[in-house]
Amino acid sequence: MDGTVIVADDDRTIRTVLTQALTRAGCKVRSTGSVSTLWRWIEEGEGDAVISDVMMPDGNGLDLLPKIQRKRPNLPVIIISAQNTVMTAIKASEQGAYDYLPKPFDLKELLSKVSRALNQSNTPSLSNPASTKDGKGLPLVGSSPAMQDVYRIIARILNTDLNVMITGESGTGKNLITSILHQLGNRSNAPMITFPSATTSAQMIESSLQDEVQIPSGATVYLDEISEMPTDTQLRLLDLMQSPMVQEKNLRFISSTQKPLASLVNEGLFREDLFYRLSVMPFSLPPLRDRMDDISELTLHFLQVIAAEGQKHKTISNKALEHMRSALWPGNVRELSNFVQRVVVLCPEDEITYKFIEQVMQQAPKTSVGNIPLNGDKLSTSVEAHLRRYFDLHGDQLPPPGLYNRILREIELPLVALTLSATRGNQIKAAELLGLNRNTLRKKIRDLDIMVTRTKKMM
Repeated sequence: MDGTVIVADDDRTIRTVLTQALTRAGCKVRSTGSVSTLWRWIEEGEGDAVISDVMMPDGNGLDLLPKIQRKRPNLPVIIISAQNTVMTAIKASEQGAYDYLPKPFDLKELLSKVSRALNQSNTPSLSNPASTKDGKGLPLVGSSPAMQDVYRIIARILNTDLNVMITGESGTGKNLITSILHQLGNRSNAPMITFPSATTSAQMIESSLQDEVQIPSGATVYLDEISEMPTDTQLRLLDLMQSPMVQEKNLRFISSTQKPLASLVNEGLFREDLFYRLSVMPFSLPPLRDRMDDISELTLHFLQVIAAEGQKHKTISNKALEHMRSALWPGNVRELSNFVQRVVVLCPEDEITYKFIEQVMQQAPKTSVGNIPLNGDKLSTSVEAHLRRYFDLHGDQLPPPGLYNRILREIELPLVALTLSATRGNQIKAAELLGLNRNTLRKKIRDLDIMVTRTKKMM
């Protein structure tokens, strides 16, 4: 890399790490911990690229972006931020950032973005003109790497006119993403009309798309669960999308599906030509099992929402949250939301405890960690079946990194917990049964957040 990079971050450690890495890569670096110094250097013509934090003691890096755009429109600015929300990514896009990375960031990825920024004639890759909106009422929650990828994709496609195909399991938030794309995008002044694909006939789709009052020009058409659309409706929709009359209306189509449409196309169950028209921008939502770190944040969010709706505000213990992070949640975020609502209603105390969460989970076996039917098979056979299903659920994509430790934890937690239960909390016996040193067992109990209760054997 060749050029001068300005690094603005109030964290001295981050400035040091970036300065060393960029210098090794061949760049000259100037670093500061203040917005005022950053702006002074930019005004003086310093720097070929900028890496800026959002929150600094004397200002906000995002708020500076419009001034940078006016003063030096070809200067690429990469935003890094610990405020890892969808609105941060969207605002970075709206204000003209070259790119956005959440903290903690991957150093190699950041260096790669800096290299592209310096070598691509400073052409912005993230910026899209848009009117700023506050995003209220759109609770897209999560700070995990999987959700950061979602935020970046939203920021990139928010104000385009591309047709979007959202794929995700039931309960992952497909309707919520659709609402965000519409309400925060450049078509928010036009209506969004939703069609439940399974019950939409060819005649209904034809009359609606041809009706200027029902679907005016510039509107967004949402086809919910497009994989269920009847074959004759698929054909009529394709014909209409190709017709001059509908094309002149400049409609944007957003579709959602639980099933990978490419597989249905290969099976002859969905029209290939319609598939390519609708999925100009494919968008895959991660299941909750791929963003387990978000469960605590989601749970606390749901507790706040429930309290805002008039029910008594409840708190929840860290051990209870840890236990919830060890569940499978096959119904994804929707199942978690329903579970939290049920717990709030049933819990008699102001704080939701580990013991209470455990009790409610036992009454709902679908969310239990150990709810993998063995059917008389060896444990290895059952684990293999479970893992095979896990990989199959990701289709052509690979699961997120860290699979080895996630799987070991899922196996280790019920193994240790059930052993302690069988020995009635006697850690000496449990360690002997497991073949572990007592200190090793104690560490696992602490790391896995297992509550140990000594009980007497009843005669």
